[in-house]
Amino acid sequence: MTMMNIVQAINQALKSEMEKDDRVILLGEDIGKNGGVFRATDQLFEQFGEKRVVDTPIAESAIIGAAVGMAARGLRPVAEIQFMGFIYEAMDQMAAQAARLRFRSGGTQTAPMVVRAPYGGGIRAPELHSDSLESAFAHSPGLKVVMPSSPYDAKGLLIAAMRDPDPVLFLEPMKLYRAFQEEVPEEDYEIEIGKANRLREGEDLTIITWGPPVHTVKAVAEAWWKEKGVSIEVIDLRTVAPLDMETIIASVEKTEHVIIVHEAVKTGGVGAEIAALISEKALYSLSAPILRVTGFDTPYPTAMVEEEWLPNEKRINEAITAVLDE
Repeated sequence: MTMMNIVQAINQALKSEMEKDDRVILLGEDIGKNGGVFRATDQLFEQFGEKRVVDTPIAESAIIGAAVGMAARGLRPVAEIQFMGFIYEAMDQMAAQAARLRFRSGGTQTAPMVVRAPYGGGIRAPELHSDSLESAFAHSPGLKVVMPSSPYDAKGLLIAAMRDPDPVLFLEPMKLYRAFQEEVPEEDYEIEIGKANRLREGEDLTIITWGPPVHTVKAVAEAWWKEKGVSIEVIDLRTVAPLDMETIIASVEKTEHVIIVHEAVKTGGVGAEIAALISEKALYSLSAPILRVTGFDTPYPTAMVEEEWLPNEKRINEAITAVLDE
């Protein structure tokens, strides 16, 4: 075991898989000699050279378009979008080409590729750098969407993504890149895509979350237990497409109270889909309405007010009180 942060875990996963599989090729803006804007590809250019760590023009549609072609021809490209807010340029390639290739070809071709993108708020970045756009891609059949919240999960999920036969959007929380370290195995391991992680067992309330809010939710849950004896179960989805509804429903049937917490705007968010599925599959297990604590239905705000815009402890605590008082 080695202590790593998320950037180090991602770097190790890329390095390890590139050593084992010469089909793995990295491409993106400034990922070569510069090592990427967050240094996630640091030293990989020196080890693997310019043919496997490719610096690209500033053209997201070209990056993903090239990756789709590579994947269709037998390579395993890992493309980086420098910030998720810039991904709109590549949505056609991802949703209309990569995600549909297996369906369009009758199963004769696939696009085994990974698109990495930093996302999320809390770092006071300029406009278009902090958007959480996972729901737009979760709506694209054929595309998997993975959102780790820890170094251990980041390494295991990225290795699984690089070995997956279909395209995976791998979203990396900027706020957590270097926020903390934890023990991560040096050897390879995979974490199953589509399997949630029950981070904390509880009996009174289920909170479902993913990405940066995971750590805020954990802190709130621990405070409620210590101060009021309320037992809160915390589920980190890790993957928003596909959803692990088996784990979610089992928890709902146990606690009978649900809150969903995510950074993305509320309307049309993944939280809405989860709430609908719970209503379909476990409505009679609920003792109170499902509540959501999310970003607001506005563009991501300026740095001056982003802490109020993001799901914070105050808003989560208010939701817990409201649910338990029903």
